[in-house]
Amino acid sequence: MASHIVGYPRMGPKRELKFALESFWDGKSSAEDLKKVAADLRSSIWKQMAGAGIKYIPSNTFSYYDQVLDTTAMLGAVPPRYGWNGGEIGFETYFSMARGNASVPAMEMTKWFDTNYHFIVPELGPDVKFSYASHKAVDEYKEAKALGVDTVPILIGPVSYLLLSKPAKGVEKTFPLLSLLGKILPIYKEVISELKGAGASWIQFDEPTLVMDLDSHKLKAFTDAYTELESSLSGLNVLVETYFADVPAEAYKALTSLKGVTGYGFDFVRGSNTLDLIKGKFPKGKYLFAGVVDGRNIWANDLAASLGTLQALEGIVGKEKLVVSTSTSLLHTAVDLVNETKLDKEIKSWLAFAAQKVLEVNALAKALSGHKDEAFFSANAAALASRKSSPRVTNEDVQKAAAALKGSDHRRATNVSTRLDAQQKKLNLPILPTTTIGSFPQTIELRRVRREYKAKKISEDEYVKAIKEEINKVVKLQEELDIDVLVHGEPERNDMVEYFGEQLSGFAFTVNGWVQSYGSRCVKPPIIYGDVSRPNPMTVFWSSTAQSMTARPMKGMLTGPVTILNWSFVRNDQPRFETCYQIALAIKDEVEDLEKAGINVIQIDEAALREGLPLRKSEQAFYLDWAVHSFRITNCGVNDTTQIHTHMCYSNFNDIIHSIIDMDADVITIENSRSDEKLLSVFREGVKYGAGIGPGVYDIHSPRIPSTEEIADRINKMLAVLETNILWVNPDCGLKTRKYAEVKPALKNMVAAAKLLRTQLASAK
Repeated sequence: MASHIVGYPRMGPKRELKFALESFWDGKSSAEDLKKVAADLRSSIWKQMAGAGIKYIPSNTFSYYDQVLDTTAMLGAVPPRYGWNGGEIGFETYFSMARGNASVPAMEMTKWFDTNYHFIVPELGPDVKFSYASHKAVDEYKEAKALGVDTVPILIGPVSYLLLSKPAKGVEKTFPLLSLLGKILPIYKEVISELKGAGASWIQFDEPTLVMDLDSHKLKAFTDAYTELESSLSGLNVLVETYFADVPAEAYKALTSLKGVTGYGFDFVRGSNTLDLIKGKFPKGKYLFAGVVDGRNIWANDLAASLGTLQALEGIVGKEKLVVSTSTSLLHTAVDLVNETKLDKEIKSWLAFAAQKVLEVNALAKALSGHKDEAFFSANAAALASRKSSPRVTNEDVQKAAAALKGSDHRRATNVSTRLDAQQKKLNLPILPTTTIGSFPQTIELRRVRREYKAKKISEDEYVKAIKEEINKVVKLQEELDIDVLVHGEPERNDMVEYFGEQLSGFAFTVNGWVQSYGSRCVKPPIIYGDVSRPNPMTVFWSSTAQSMTARPMKGMLTGPVTILNWSFVRNDQPRFETCYQIALAIKDEVEDLEKAGINVIQIDEAALREGLPLRKSEQAFYLDWAVHSFRITNCGVNDTTQIHTHMCYSNFNDIIHSIIDMDADVITIENSRSDEKLLSVFREGVKYGAGIGPGVYDIHSPRIPSTEEIADRINKMLAVLETNILWVNPDCGLKTRKYAEVKPALKNMVAAAKLLRTQLASAK
């Protein structure tokens, strides 16, 4: 019986790739050292899957940064600013595109569909000269073959690649990206012919855009592309893989009629509607890759239920043509449960990370072919039963409080302009007030203090003293820089979600449950397994300590309910919105305690509100409704004079601007610099926004230090579309991943730019 894995995490069970990349970037190790770590990781993954009995093992799912960037390199679509002169693309050009370099900025980064992974957006236009410039897919196929593993090479499909691109700077915004299809297909043909020559018998094209709402023109591009590739693909088995949602009826029709395609992959975890389409009609003699094991969560599969689904499908497509698969690449889940030695035994029995999911896929395939591992299945059933009945999962009081929310809209008593006036009387800020987003650099020394306290190597008194010293240093620095609204720098926090989860009930934590967010950056999502409540205040001590060190306003710093939800592995036994309302009530208690402690500005970050947005238009209004409502619940009880800020990261806001306005925050700061002021076009188009707004004036994801002139120029662009009295000046995001050597001059220039413009505005008056 056949089994297949859509893709696998690259970072390694202990983040080996992260450390190798960062060491290489810092000039501490060679390109050869980095390549060796990467080769070891790839070979261990291939051997692990082969050992587990997986038949269709993926290759070219590894990446040094991002799979879309790998495709851009394969196509030689390097933007001219990187000064690439042809030939095989090496690390220097590749990492410059990903991270920028001393002289030019990085390419834009954005969400990969509705996940917490980010990809590097291709910049295309009519003048791009495509050429076959990275042989990675073929090299990795050969590398696996030399190890005795025959793999299925994965390429991002040509149509999805173009649909995920953007017109380069200077190219008309309306440029039809799909018009480049004829220019990129010749390169795909070269890759295909080399893979064939190397002995590949299957090839996988990832075309996840097929789950989006596509018009007939876009669907026709799929038909055209695969018709054009048909002769090159002859003699190969071709899998077109989709994931993240169900495939709409029209797209299903287009997909299942593609020329030269042997099999189709579907996500049956988030796309159960596709099952109905398959039951209605499935092309004879084609393979069905059935994604029944969740690639995006960490819960053990309900094997009995999956087996039922698979048996029903077997009746439709036939035994020989059904392949058991994961719903998506396992990139979006943690790597291996084996490394979780500290996790509570009961909770651990409810989980499966990537390595365990590989075993689940294989167990299902074996069971289908009549070789059911009874012990494996009964252990799974027992774990599911224990999770269902565990008293740790349910808290009656929380259930009642959340149910009681249904009746109200939870809005503040007065409108935003009235509140801003009351706040200004109290805070007395200049125009174009400056602030930062929250975190300051986390030095090696600071991380050591936290680690030693966690390991009980230093006392609580020593820990508190060290953190207070750090806060004091950050407060003094901000005062020296003359920033208007201060932050405490978050030295006590490891992560903006984990820090809160550790203090809320219903959360569990891993030691090595890392998931790649972008490049070498990994996150360790908490696991929400039960009802959520807040036993004690979480941030009040640190925020009031920080406020006592300065006469300037000090922002309280919280993570909002929707972000905590979207950046966690969420329980799958109740609707997501119910869990979100529970978290909102916990944060509400914290907001009110901060206000009582004399904190007048409270920031509730909703960095991830946008990324929970369902992929399909028809489901978006419902999500936005409960997400925005959850945010309002957190602060509906505060005084007019308490200023509520929120912050949002990497997002395309244009389509949700009305929901953002409906959040009714007093001030919103937004990641803006990398997305080239796309954001501001919303306001140009006449959307009326009356609250405070701080579009980021420089990109903190790059080590580059922007000049005062550059920042002033950015602020001027914003002033062209926004009222002077509502504009704030701030960086894009928190500063924790940067070094002080970068942060100090950048903030100094930022404050100088704000002052320069204040002077200019005053003299203009």
